[in-house]
Amino acid sequence: MTTEPAPRPRFPVGLTIATLIGLAILIALGNWQLQRRAWKESLLDRIARLEAAAPVDAAEAFSKARTPADLDMVRVRLACPGLSGAAFVELYGLLDGQSGRRLVSACPLAAGGSATLLVDRGFIDEAETARPEVRTVTPGGAPEMVTGILRVPDRPGAFTPEADLQKRLWFSRDVVAMAATLGASRPAPVMLMAESRTNPDFPALKPSPLPTVISNRHMEYALTWFGLAGALAGVYAARLWKHFRS
Repeated sequence: MTTEPAPRPRFPVGLTIATLIGLAILIALGNWQLQRRAWKESLLDRIARLEAAAPVDAAEAFSKARTPADLDMVRVRLACPGLSGAAFVELYGLLDGQSGRRLVSACPLAAGGSATLLVDRGFIDEAETARPEVRTVTPGGAPEMVTGILRVPDRPGAFTPEADLQKRLWFSRDVVAMAATLGASRPAPVMLMAESRTNPDFPALKPSPLPTVISNRHMEYALTWFGLAGALAGVYAARLWKHFRS
């Protein structure tokens, strides 16, 4: 009496497809972290060079720029008449782990085809209830020299809340909408992050042009994703070996 050989195990197609999808996701996440690392290193390098850069006249910087990107991370100075009492909108922000508001006002600018430049005057902690008096910038006001860093606004993310126009509160640097609310015509496509104080008598308003600490752990994150991909491949290989050995 002869016995039939045991049927050969079928190849686990479903498991293989699921594993390949998982590997593709994990490797893509690892590559994305490597791209973020390159971007972060470039940003840190620009910040390091910016620390020693002297401010240039804003009109000169705008006249030399061909695109908004040419103005990003450039230290400039310009006169902003009446800025300390200027009308403002608020931008939600974080500083050293504390939530608060950043005050944004308009400054006259006759350069690069723009008539105004929005100025981020600084950060106010959420716990502070005082606000500077709201007034409108008057052309005859005494010039106030402001030194700051030009920045190209980041695009809002998919989950960024919409602006609360009634409260004049924004959650992203929407230059066009902010300028419209402030009645500022032809705004520049960049924003000036003030380094100098625009309200010397209002200490709660703290100039904060750049983050004080910028984390750069993207290589660590990339290795984590690649490590998970390797572990998944190892588990799949072990499962495949056990499947055909049984």
